[in-house]
Amino acid sequence: MSAQTSPITERQLDLITRAHCDAGGLIEPLLDLKGGAKLKMIASLAQRGLIEQQGGQWRLTPAAIAIIKGEAQPEDVLPPTGATRVATPPLASDPELEAAVAAAEASWQQDQPDAAPKRGREHSKQALVIEMLKRPEGATIAQISEATGWQHHTIRGTFAGALKKKLGLTIVSEKIEGPAGTPGAGQRLYRIAEEATA
Repeated sequence: MSAQTSPITERQLDLITRAHCDAGGLIEPLLDLKGGAKLKMIASLAQRGLIEQQGGQWRLTPAAIAIIKGEAQPEDVLPPTGATRVATPPLASDPELEAAVAAAEASWQQDQPDAAPKRGREHSKQALVIEMLKRPEGATIAQISEATGWQHHTIRGTFAGALKKKLGLTIVSEKIEGPAGTPGAGQRLYRIAEEATA
């Protein structure tokens, strides 16, 4: 036997079973896929002879219902596939589907954000933190949090990971002394230590 039947995937079998049991044989209400993925699934089901368009809606074929009910095996009721696939899409003659595909592709083009220049490392939040820590007066966790929008634990993690381990920077801290009520009293100032020259 030179021609083989298109296999039905588990997902396709689940989908057609739910369509038969829950949606009166309609496929589209059950497809939770978007855009091109939805169209590919419809094309795949139609190519396998599991659905056909009736009244502008995709419905199960009698062959699909026979498979669901266990009255027939896929190889008995589905069209055989040749050794080579047809290069044109199986639904190319359907003007409604072609219009829907064209509209979907056009909307994808519109939905794509303009190719904005990538934010360089010199403009990253990490670079901002490093600049703040290079200042002679240093910076507090609260100041860095306000400038970056990061939470305090994220800042401490950045100090330990990205700055100390990856970049090899030495970060020193000192407690701000002063009587209670003095701005910043009790907080810690962090800064990058000056490199000792040899």
